[in-house]
Amino acid sequence: MEFDYVIVGAGSAGCVLAARLTEDPSVRVALLEAGGPDDSVLIRAPLGFAAGAPVGLNTARYDTVPQPGLKGRRGFQPRGRVLGGSSAINAMMYVRGAPSDYDAWAAAGNPGWGWAEVLPYFKRLEHNDCFPHSDAHGHDGPMHINWLRSPMPIVQDFLAACEQRGVVRNLDYNAGRQDGCWPTQVTQQGGERCSAARAYLAPNLRRPNLRIFTRAQALRLTLQDRRATGVHALLDGKEATLRARREIILAGGAYGSPQLLMCSGIGAGAHLQSLGIPVLHDLPGVGSGLQDHITATLIWRTSRTDGTLGVSLAGGAAIVQGIGQWRRERTGLITSNVAEAGAFLRTTPDGPAPEIELEFIVGIVDNHNRSMHLGHGYSLHVTLMRPASRGSVRLASPDARQAPLIDPNYFGDARDMPTLVAGVQQALGIMAAPALDAWRGPMLYPVSAGDPLSIESEIRRSADTEYHPSSTCRMGPRTDSQAVVDAELRVHGIQALRVVDASIMPAVTTGNTNGPTLMIAEKAAELIRKQHAMA
Repeated sequence: MEFDYVIVGAGSAGCVLAARLTEDPSVRVALLEAGGPDDSVLIRAPLGFAAGAPVGLNTARYDTVPQPGLKGRRGFQPRGRVLGGSSAINAMMYVRGAPSDYDAWAAAGNPGWGWAEVLPYFKRLEHNDCFPHSDAHGHDGPMHINWLRSPMPIVQDFLAACEQRGVVRNLDYNAGRQDGCWPTQVTQQGGERCSAARAYLAPNLRRPNLRIFTRAQALRLTLQDRRATGVHALLDGKEATLRARREIILAGGAYGSPQLLMCSGIGAGAHLQSLGIPVLHDLPGVGSGLQDHITATLIWRTSRTDGTLGVSLAGGAAIVQGIGQWRRERTGLITSNVAEAGAFLRTTPDGPAPEIELEFIVGIVDNHNRSMHLGHGYSLHVTLMRPASRGSVRLASPDARQAPLIDPNYFGDARDMPTLVAGVQQALGIMAAPALDAWRGPMLYPVSAGDPLSIESEIRRSADTEYHPSSTCRMGPRTDSQAVVDAELRVHGIQALRVVDASIMPAVTTGNTNGPTLMIAEKAAELIRKQHAMA
């Protein structure tokens, strides 16, 4: 089978690329996804992801290697394996990041990636109903962005608690200034999840020049004279090669894209040789430089059952009632994204952007919702935005079907822990404010703002990912020995091969990474079209 473009991975980036490239009816595009179709009601119903998470529905359930910074624990690393990728299983938070993030990308030798240059692509992707008259946002794009239809009453009390501690309310944290507290902007449409598959693929499924392969496992790339020519994959259980006349585009995410490159002989030569993989191109940055947002989770119980999610008779009745309401009206409890509000905080006054993101959770979420507790409560994620620690992704096997070795190296850099502890101390002050007095019960895992050592101990016991891995195929100039792709996302030293996903981020953004990944793909699609228009 032959196509003009073969895209590996139908997550956030892959869906954008498939939709945008097939706007040209003269090209044929193949889109490969290792997971299945996105037809589950647990994807469409926003709260469904909370039910699917413990059983790993539509998910690759990776673990890290043991982390010394977490007392030897293995972290949990779920990634979406379904059309839409992680945008089909995430908490739907839409966060662009800080302008300084992108200006730093450009300053690192990546022209065209500064804030002023990427802003038009954010606008292009947005159908923003939160701020329909704002020039800072787009209004005709495929991705619907809305306020929650039925936020929990406790959310306003959380925001009031932030204000009582001097954190100003900032409704539009995506307009340039992030500092402050806010209700969450979510990728939802009509009370349903708006994943990348729903936004970009669903309207275009009838295009004759788009071929989507689900449950299609890419095994390796085929190369000829340092040019990528095809993707060798399992299709319906049988091996086949999809050839690309123009380009192959990897959109497998921060774990999948470097893994496929390495399985294809592109990566650090010594590592590939240790697994018996012929080295076709020694590119040491592949899989290096992993960055991830590490999160401390604070949990409180509450005696109230009227405004939080919980495991109780009242909580069960609310869910049953909410299912009926959602089916009839697409409103109510089932439209919750769980992380209904948040804040960006600074631990130092002179940094380029906030160092901490808070996500306020309207229920007890412990150990990725895998540790269940009777009763009701609420949680707060305290997340380190710009970790100094760097990790890696390496192969456990030459077989791309086997999970890679994921090492975020949490707290490997000594600068990270004090910053996160300071963020937790600020967060505890907010959660002790009078606005939350009517809700507050005991902490599930008590810590004291006045005892930083107890905070550090709890972080090492329980902290884990906020699901934002990045930077394993870093964008940078050829003079950067760890760069994998150039500013047009072309793999250094290999023709007709690009990487387009969060792995190309020179540094992880300040906030949730789904929005930036969509932007990266929008920009990449234009770069690809322009290159071939000039050819």
